[in-house]
Amino acid sequence: MKTRRIGAAHVSSIGLGGMPMSIEQRPDEARSLATIHAALDAGVTFVDTADAYHLHADEVGHNESLIAKALSTHALGAEVLVATKGGHLRPGDGSWTRNGDPDYIKRACEASLKRLGVEAIGLYQFHRPDPAIPYEDSVGALAELLDEGKIQMAGISNATPERIRLANDILGGRLVSVQNQFSPAFRSSEPELALCDELGIAFLPWSPFGGITKAAGLGDRFAPFAEVAKAHGVSPHRVCLAWMLTLSPHVVPIPGASRPESVKDSVAAVDLTLDAAEIALLSGA
Repeated sequence: MKTRRIGAAHVSSIGLGGMPMSIEQRPDEARSLATIHAALDAGVTFVDTADAYHLHADEVGHNESLIAKALSTHALGAEVLVATKGGHLRPGDGSWTRNGDPDYIKRACEASLKRLGVEAIGLYQFHRPDPAIPYEDSVGALAELLDEGKIQMAGISNATPERIRLANDILGGRLVSVQNQFSPAFRSSEPELALCDELGIAFLPWSPFGGITKAAGLGDRFAPFAEVAKAHGVSPHRVCLAWMLTLSPHVVPIPGASRPESVKDSVAAVDLTLDAAEIALLSGA
C-alpha cells in the first residue's frame, strides 16, 4: 500500500470513513466489522470516525465503539491511525447540532478516549465551527488536549482558509489535517486544498463521491468520470479517488463504506495511473 503523511504518521493513501456504518440505513454489526476488516486486509491504516456518527440519542459514539471493536479483533488493528472528532451532535431526531464550547470539547475527548480504549487519541479534530463560540476558543481546547498528552495530533474540519491559518497559529504550527467536503460535485474547497498543499497539511476529503445518497450515480452525473472509468475497465469511484490523489501529495481521501466490496474497490485507486489528458478532463468536469 502506498502511503502519505499526516503529521508524523505515515498512513495508507486511501483511508476509510466510518460514518455509513452508524447512521441511517446502516448495516448490521457483522457486515460493518467485515467491512473494516476488509479495509485492514487491503492495507488501510487510517480510519476516520466521530462521536456524532450514530443514529439514536442514547448511542453517542456508536461508530467509535464499532471501530474499536473491529481493530481489537484484527491482527493489524494496532497499526491503524484512528481519527475522531468532537463538536458536532445528533439529538436523535435526524438533525445535527453544534457545541464548540471548550469545556464540552474536552469532555467529548475524554469520552472518545474511553470508547476507543486508548491513552491518547491519534488524531482529534474539531468537527464543525459553532457560531455561538469564538473559533479560537474551540481550537484552544485542542491545544490544551495536545499539551496534556490526551491527543497525539490535532486537526479541524469544515474550515475556511482563514480558519485554517488561525487554527495553525493557535496550535503553534501543530495543525496536521483539514477535513472538508470535496468531490466532483463539491469543489468549493479547492482554496482550502491549495492552502493545505502550501502549508504541508493533510487534506482529507469527506464525501468524495458526493454523499451517501448520490454516490451510486457518480458516473451518471459526471460523464468524464464514466468515460475514463470505461477506458480503464474500472468503476467511476475508483477513478474519482485516483484523480484526487493527483491533486496534491497531501490529499488523503476517506471514502465511506458499509460493504467489503466497496472498500476493496476504493483501495485499488492507489494503483490506478491517470495520464495528463485524463487528469485535465476530470479536473474540468
